[in-house]
Amino acid sequence: MAQTLSDIKRLLAEHGLRPKKKFGQNFLHDGNHMQKIMAAARLSPGDVVLEVGPGTGALTERLVGAGAKVVAVEIDRDMRPILEARLGEKITLHLGDALDGKHEINTEVVALLNDITAPSDLALFTIQTPFKLVANLPYSIASPLLANLAVDHPAMTGAVVMIQKEVADRLLAEPGTKAYGPLGVVIQALFEVERVCVLKPGCFYPPPSIDSAVVALHRRVGPLCDDAGALGGLLHRLFSKRRKQLGAILGRDAVLPEGVGITMRPEQLTVRQLCEMARLI
Repeated sequence: MAQTLSDIKRLLAEHGLRPKKKFGQNFLHDGNHMQKIMAAARLSPGDVVLEVGPGTGALTERLVGAGAKVVAVEIDRDMRPILEARLGEKITLHLGDALDGKHEINTEVVALLNDITAPSDLALFTIQTPFKLVANLPYSIASPLLANLAVDHPAMTGAVVMIQKEVADRLLAEPGTKAYGPLGVVIQALFEVERVCVLKPGCFYPPPSIDSAVVALHRRVGPLCDDAGALGGLLHRLFSKRRKQLGAILGRDAVLPEGVGITMRPEQLTVRQLCEMARLI
């Protein structure tokens, strides 16, 4: 049976626990929105799913019920008895951070997704098993986690994530808008992005101070950019001076794509134009 707000409070109380602010714990309890997440994930039995921040397992139980093979990553070790009691051997549980620093996925998480022992040369270790990210993400890691998985781990075929609405706006932003920037450009170059729903604070326990949103990412069959690393480097260079003209940033002799002039500003360029510029430069 799906977890309700009362169930979540009871499970925490039984283990003497309260939501921890340091881990960004805002437990989603709205069943209707969890069902929207499941529908957007388009899961088939046997699909491998990475869930970061399972908490008491409210969404995890739905993932398992859909037949997914779930690797759940939980930084709060106090959640272990709750997850093990409710899900036991039905999931693979990793207790720890999903990230090593801000720019790499935890190597143990990669190993669990690949179902192998991590090799000694971890620098070349990437996820090989096709998987989907489905999670109510802690706000503090949403951007770096999505960027890393999108660029460095093409085995991620898609994602459905609950994130801060402001971050969702950045992922969906169009040229000329304030939210348009490097994160959204890179994600849109590699994925089709859609907004699934927006949630008010009351859908969570405890309620956060801001609105949240669910976005779905579906990896493009043909990415707009063949070298996401080169694109990222160009975007950092351009958007650190987003109000300046391209000629002032790159030089007036820079080779630019057709339809792009040196008097244009970075925020005016489309994702396709920025991808083409990365290829040329």
